[in-house]
Amino acid sequence: MNLIEIAEKLKEAENSKRPCAPIREHLTEKDLDSAYKIQQLNIEKEVKNGKKIVGKKIGLTSLKVQEQLGVNQPDFGILLDSMEIPANEEVDFSKFMQPKVEAEIAFILKNDLIGTNNTIADIEKAIDYAVMAIEVVGSRIENWNIKITDTIADNASSSHFLLGTQRVALDQLDLINNKMELYINEEVSEGDGTSCLGNPLKAVVWLANKMASINNPLRKGEIILSGALGPMAEFKKGDVISASIEGLGDLQFSTK
Repeated sequence: MNLIEIAEKLKEAENSKRPCAPIREHLTEKDLDSAYKIQQLNIEKEVKNGKKIVGKKIGLTSLKVQEQLGVNQPDFGILLDSMEIPANEEVDFSKFMQPKVEAEIAFILKNDLIGTNNTIADIEKAIDYAVMAIEVVGSRIENWNIKITDTIADNASSSHFLLGTQRVALDQLDLINNKMELYINEEVSEGDGTSCLGNPLKAVVWLANKMASINNPLRKGEIILSGALGPMAEFKKGDVISASIEGLGDLQFSTK
């Protein structure tokens, strides 16, 4: 099975809402380049169909999850305008596939990041503001039976995201010790910035340098989902999902 056929397999799973078998059997172990090419094929198809790229997401920012998947770096996915859910909305559960949810910080850029040797100081200068974010992840792979190539090819298991309305400058935030709480009817997850590579800005450094190295640098106006501040949690139809992060307020949605 070639890369185009693998991409079509994942797209068919998404369109039919019937998860497919893992795709890693069609790639050599840890062939990350091919996995990203598969991701790109499906993103290009979405853009041709009228959707717009609005940002990037960083996955695998937990060292424990990296160990589980046998890798030593994060991964990335592409955010499309069709993925955004308005805050406080009641969402039809049929939009999702095997969904899980996590809370994180989103950064909005005011400058491009075109170099491959960015530092935290460079990232701080490029960020306009931070907002609260909830990310819905959803795998097209049956039973979440994934390894690194599966999730990368599957656009880093992206599904949807919500952004808060409280815009906060970086100098007004403690990005490392800001407590996060996530509720699905009751508390299901908590954490802070140390869960995201020790500091969410470190995750953005990795992403900026990675994207510049493949000639797709981060651009002014893009949304960057920096990675979960605690464990993800599964949700189901009828649930109310809410989260808060110190300094950034709270955010919620529900399903029907």
